[in-house]
Amino acid sequence: MLARQSLVRAASRAAVAPGAAPSGARNMATLREIELRLKSSMKMIASTKLAKAQRAMNAGKEYGLANAEVFEHANDKAGTNKLFIVVSSDKGLCGGIHSSVSKATRRALANDAESPLENDKSVDPASPIAVIGDKSKNQLVRTYGANFSMTFNQIGRDIPTFADAAAVADLITKSGVKYDSVVLVYNKFVSAISYAPAAMIVQGEEALKESDAFKAYENEDDATKDLAEFSLANAIYAALVEGHACEQSARRNAMDNASKNATDMIASLQMQYNRGRQAAITNELVDIITGASAL
Repeated sequence: MLARQSLVRAASRAAVAPGAAPSGARNMATLREIELRLKSSMKMIASTKLAKAQRAMNAGKEYGLANAEVFEHANDKAGTNKLFIVVSSDKGLCGGIHSSVSKATRRALANDAESPLENDKSVDPASPIAVIGDKSKNQLVRTYGANFSMTFNQIGRDIPTFADAAAVADLITKSGVKYDSVVLVYNKFVSAISYAPAAMIVQGEEALKESDAFKAYENEDDATKDLAEFSLANAIYAALVEGHACEQSARRNAMDNASKNATDMIASLQMQYNRGRQAAITNELVDIITGASAL
């Protein structure tokens, strides 16, 4: 009895042709459908992350506007020593988002005509540099490694917070680096498909002390120092959230472009394969016809 059941099972298996779809294959998704679902899901996730980043950017811009109001009447000629803070991140696969700020920093230090510091061409090429993010660090260390005063990573892995910016500002203040002003080089959000490198200048403690607007009030030294550090944290936070929004936008666009390029490559390779297959079939037919006519 058992032998008979085994023979029946073997016969039923043999009845199915090799490579044929199982009986329930009608309800199974094809590889093409799975790919389309994955692309749609990834695009939806990227769009959601971009929307969150834009909301954080709009909230963070208020900090930048507050800084601009604070330094509107500050003395911008208190000194020429500048500390450059390059705002980047640790993640890749987002186009040229990191190269953008690295190139802008090189232009600023070289006093290039396309420098983001349009009205200041007296930058010392040996100015100290602080880099936020490993990507720009790896790009700048080759030419300006001697200028590095400190580097930061693991910041802004998700949406940046003011606590991240405050921690960076606190470490810079306590590092002992001498500067009269801070130049933040970051990516400015233009639209969902474009961005541009920009520079934000934050005056230091001495500039606030020398400002006529602040001299009108009897401020203690500690108050001026705290205000300068808080303003630096505000500016760093505004640059971080705007740079994060640019990164999410660039990553979504890069992923979309990669999908389109892969689709075009598959179509091109499929065309080459079909042409080669057709040529082989044609050659075989020619050989058969030639052999038949020779008989």
